[in-house]
Amino acid sequence: MAQITYHIVEHDGGFAYKLDDVFSETFGTHDEAFLAARAAAMRQQRPGEAAGIVWEDAAGKWHAEVSSGSDRPQTAVQDDT
Repeated sequence: MAQITYHIVEHDGGFAYKLDDVFSETFGTHDEAFLAARAAAMRQQRPGEAAGIVWEDAAGKWHAEVSSGSDRPQTAVQDDT
């Protein structure tokens, strides 16, 4: 199972959470950013509906798969401030 971690960081004069290189909106306080990150992490773990996925790999080959909607990642929130 995949593991993803949301990081709490200082950003644009406030605080944000980020996943890889993508930032959330900026929050005025650390606590607001932490609560928003925790809510995002919880949503990420919820099962969804089965869906078809079509994607292209690095070699340019297309693949078609079905995602069951139950293969959700484990999530965590880490304070990097």
